[in-house]
This record gives sequence, C-alpha cells and structure tokens, in this order.
Amino acid sequence: MEILKDYVLGDTIARYVRAGSGGAVGLVLVPAALEDRTVDKTSTVDSLVQLKIVGDTYPGGSAGRSLRNGSTVARLTFESQREETGDGHVTVVTALRTPQGCLVEHHLRWHSDESALDSFVTVRNEGSEAVTLELLSSFSLTGMTPFSPGDTPGDLVLHRLRSAWSGEGRLVSDHIHDLGLEPAWARWDHCLRFGQVGSWPVHGYFPTAFVEDVGAGVCWGVQIAHPASWQIELGTLDAALNLSGGLADRELGHWTKTLAVGEGLQTPVAYLTVAQGGVDDAAHRLTARHQRFLDVPVVEEDLPVIFNEYCTTWGSPTPANLRAIAERLAGKGIEYLVIDSGWYKAEGTQWYDGHGDWVLDRRTFPDGMASALDPVRAAGMIPGIWFEFETVGSKATAFTLTDHLVGRDGVPVTTGDRRFWDFRDPFVVEYLKERVIDFLRTNGFGYLKVDYNNSIGIGCDGAESLGEGLRQQMAAVQDFFRLLRAEMPDLVIENCASGGHRLEPSMLALSSMSSFSDAHECLEIPIVAANVQRAVLPRQSQIWAVLRTEDSAQRLAYSLAATMLGRMCLSGDIHELTEKQWAVVSQAIAFYRTAAPVIKNGISHRFGPKVDSYRHPEGWQAVRRVSDDGAQILVVGHRFGGVDGTRLEVPLPPGRYEVTEAFSHRETSVELTDGLLTLDLDEEFSGVALMLARAS
Repeated sequence: MEILKDYVLGDTIARYVRAGSGGAVGLVLVPAALEDRTVDKTSTVDSLVQLKIVGDTYPGGSAGRSLRNGSTVARLTFESQREETGDGHVTVVTALRTPQGCLVEHHLRWHSDESALDSFVTVRNEGSEAVTLELLSSFSLTGMTPFSPGDTPGDLVLHRLRSAWSGEGRLVSDHIHDLGLEPAWARWDHCLRFGQVGSWPVHGYFPTAFVEDVGAGVCWGVQIAHPASWQIELGTLDAALNLSGGLADRELGHWTKTLAVGEGLQTPVAYLTVAQGGVDDAAHRLTARHQRFLDVPVVEEDLPVIFNEYCTTWGSPTPANLRAIAERLAGKGIEYLVIDSGWYKAEGTQWYDGHGDWVLDRRTFPDGMASALDPVRAAGMIPGIWFEFETVGSKATAFTLTDHLVGRDGVPVTTGDRRFWDFRDPFVVEYLKERVIDFLRTNGFGYLKVDYNNSIGIGCDGAESLGEGLRQQMAAVQDFFRLLRAEMPDLVIENCASGGHRLEPSMLALSSMSSFSDAHECLEIPIVAANVQRAVLPRQSQIWAVLRTEDSAQRLAYSLAATMLGRMCLSGDIHELTEKQWAVVSQAIAFYRTAAPVIKNGISHRFGPKVDSYRHPEGWQAVRRVSDDGAQILVVGHRFGGVDGTRLEVPLPPGRYEVTEAFSHRETSVELTDGLLTLDLDEEFSGVALMLARAS
C-alpha cells in the first residue's frame, strides 16, 4: 500500500492509497489524532469504487454472494485526482476509466463544520456503445484496520442495527471471525452482503453499519441515504477488511442500469465517519450530518408537543370527538392536534382498505372539514391530518385505475389490501395535487402525517430492470414530497411507514420528524426509542406515550419519560384521566420543555446491560445526552423487570454537575460522586428523567 495523498478533512484524514503505479486506488479513513499510530498494512488495496458491467468477468469464488472485484474493477485505470472547494466544503474527486470508455468519478465531500463525509459516485458513458451496469457502489473503504499490520483476530467487530415492526434499531454485534470473514490460509475472497429489497428501506436492517477496532479504540460508521433497495458488503482478501455499499445490485436488488452513449448516473449519497470511541460516538457523528439537511418550518424550532387522536378514537374521528379533544387539551402546552386515519371512510370500508380516493366522509363530516377544525384553532393548536397517498386501498375506486398503478410482469403490484400509485405518471401527480395539496391548503392544515403501510418489493415495470424501475419510482415519490414543500413551505411533515420503516436520511431530509415505531403502548418503547437515536436525530424522532385510565402514576411516568428520548407525542384516554393523572402528564410536559434544547442539540450515549427480550424486558438502561456546549445533561433512565435492575450507574463528563430538575412519579434517590451519577429505582418498570447543569 503506497500513499497517493492524504487530505486532512477536519479531524479526519482521508488517505488515498494505491498498489503501485498501475494498481487500484483505495480509500482509508483515520482519526487525525491517531495518524502516528497507523502502520504499514500488508494487504491488497481494495478499489474505492466497486462496479460491474454486464459482459465483464464475474469475481472468482463469490458468484451469487457478491459482484465485488470482478474484471471491471480489475481493469479500472486511474486518470486524475482533484480538489474542489466552495461554499464551506472541500470535495476530493478521483477520476477512473473503464475499458469501455466510461468515466467513473468518486466524490468525497467534507463540510467545514461536520465530522462525517459525503461519498457518492458518478458514471458517464463516454465510450462508443451502450453499457449495462449491474453493480455500482456509493462508497468503498479499504485497509481495516490501519492500526495493525496483520488481520487483528478478535479485534474487529461489525455492529448492525436490526429492524422489525415495533422493534426498530436492535444493536447486533458480531466479531468478524464469527461472520466467516477471517482470512483463510490462501488468498481467497471471503464476503458478506446484507441489505434490504423494496420500498421500505428499514426492513430487516437500517442502512447503517459500524466496524469497530476494539483494540485501537476506533469505530468506522457508514449510512446510506436511499429510500429503496440498498446493500452493504464486507470482504477480506488477506490482512484487511473492506467495506462498501450503495444501491442493491443485480443479485440482491434485481437492478441493472443501461447507459446510452453520453448518459450518466449518480449514486445515492452515503455518509462516512471514523471516531475515537465506540458505536455511540460514531453514530453521533453520522446523525450530526443530518443537521445540514434539516429545513423545517419556524414553528418546529422549539420542538412542540404533538397529540395524535388515533389511540383515542381508533380510526373514527368525528367533529364531536375532535371538539371534545380540543377542549380537553386547551392550555395543556400542546401545539399540534393530528387527525389520524379514517376521516375519508366510505360506507362499507375501513381506514386500511378505503383510502386512495381521498374524499371526505360527508356522513361523518356533513359540514365539511374546515368547520370541524374551528375548535382546534380556538384551543390554540395547529390542526394536522393523516394521508397514505402513495397507496390505494382495495375498496377505493382508485384501486381499479390500473393504468396508473405500479405494475410488475404486466399486472398491478398488490400487497394485502394495497396497490401503489405510479409517481412517474403525470396523471398521478396531478390527481394527488388536487386530492392532497389542495385539500390541505383549502382546510388550513399546518401538519401532515404521511404513512406508508407496505412495500412494493423487488421492483416494478417501466425500466430496464425491476430494481431500476423501483429506483425511478421512489425518486418520483420524493419529487412529490418536494412539491408539497414548495407549495406549502410552512407545512410540518411527519414521515411514517408502519412506524420506522423509512428511518433513512433521504426521507428524514424531506420531513420535520418521523414516527420512531408503531410501538405505542408497550413496555419496549424506551428500548426502541434509545435504539433509534443511533440512526435519527432525537429532534426528528417522534415517540408516543398513550395515556390510559388504568395507568398508575408509575406507569404514566414510565411512558412519559421515554418521550424525553425524542419528540413527545401523546394519545389515549385523555377525557377520563383524573386530576392526579393529569398532574403527572403536566409535569412531564413542563420537563420536556426544559429538556428540549438538549434534545435538539446534544450527544447521546446509552448505558446498561443488553436487553435480550423486548416484549419481556429485564435489567435497565439509561441514556445520557450532553448538550453541545457541555453545560447541561439530560439523563433518561428506565428500570425493567428482573432482579438486577435496581441501581442505574451513568458516567458523567469531567466537571461538577448538579441536578436542576427531575421528572418521575415520586422522588428518586440520586447520587453524584466522582464523575458518576447513580439512580436507585426500586420498582420494576419505572422511569425517571433528570436535567443536570454544570455547577458554578
């Protein structure tokens, strides 16, 4: 490995390496503070771009498992490298050429105030014939780990965020050798590919991965910004681990893309980072990158509290119950009142099979929607409403408009009770402009919840491959989101997909906040909420606390404390709560207001034992979030079941801190000694939130 050039990008060194004058060009990321600890790596350089052109030779030994390092990569030639600057950023562009004449450019961009880098690849066919791609990565890192000359057995750990419905973000950690990635006695490629196929990009895994060198105390992190099929791959040829990812390829994502002469393609952006520390440190550096794409209405700056009536009316909103809810919530410190599904139900339909025509149910709303919202505004709240405008229910007239729906093999894609509008069709865009945007504007809504309750799957017709059809469809969907924002710039948009199935950066960039999960009333809510902080800014993570008449003060505090891990959203039996119960809720809202600046801008770390069963949790967890300036700390602690959960211990940063505010159902025993906060929670399934300030 010869160093081609080092670029110092903030606290990171982007090291471009090369295997001799005619060899591959690779990319290694190193913390600048640890540069003097790097060593000469006795390993093959893995190309910083992975691509495969149809007709080129497939990689030997990994067919069916990976398309990395086929003959397209082997025959790439290095042309140039340049540095571009402007608008507070530096971009390193590395130009490569395929034998077919395609110009391949790898872009690595650093913004001056950020700790993560943007990586993407452009390909332009400058040859004489069309070419078809079947693999194209957004990033590829080589040389892991640069802190050891060998293969560091036992030191490298892959961390992934698993995702299941109502169980988002479970951290799964595997030693590289347990994944079959330890180098063999001969130079033979070992590989692992994982990802997701379909239009739920967070379904099985988040598009995020971390590789930790435990011995060196360094962690690399990657996150792909893409709303459809994606993949991440790891491979070893000798002493180094290599990590790449981007669009799901032909084998996983049924994707090929034909480029005519003169035609080009850009990959999704991936965020890359390397941190001194562990997973939480690398995760913070990735999610901090999300701050740059945030473009939210002014009303969002104080992180207002939301009330969603779904768990109050269960899909049956009416003018009467909306009035009663608004009157009950008046003066409670809640900014948004969101009408969830069911307002459009025709006779004989349910909320989940009657959507798609988006005609107000005049049997329920005989005087229209605008008059039903008058009590909401009179109570000082902004009205919101639910749409699932990308799909159509089986009992909607739109279900029969098959010429305008997504198809596969010439027939509409039907999953359960749903079909999908084809957003590449101008008819669809015009239809939804009228039925969605005009409806929102006419009735004066300031908040839109966008749900999405199924996935298209492997892809759709209309392009040279099913995977490319899906990529184009989802790009068109995101164009409609941009149209929404252009038409109604003050509209607050919530991103939901059966909970957290769209918690990826490109969708987060189009919305003010996202539903963290469909876990609304269950014991695992604080566990999932803490998990999601590794992939989503807390200010964008909407966490529900459903209030029930049978809830004790302890149960209310358990639920409400969890909302301090993100954005507070309330629902449930608000009419029947006693004054004592409302006192707990009011205390929680007041505490949330105090904590909001730290929720908005801070650094989170989770402490506590691993929780194995989410449905039957045992042990404890505490999340410590330190404000960016270190002056304040938010600590959210939960005790679960089991006998080993009484004492919660949370390390504190250097300096003296004191508790300034606390929320729980009763007084909590707190000790602050020698950089350690200790909480005694002697009741199972109890929660507490604390605000600390640096002592003067």
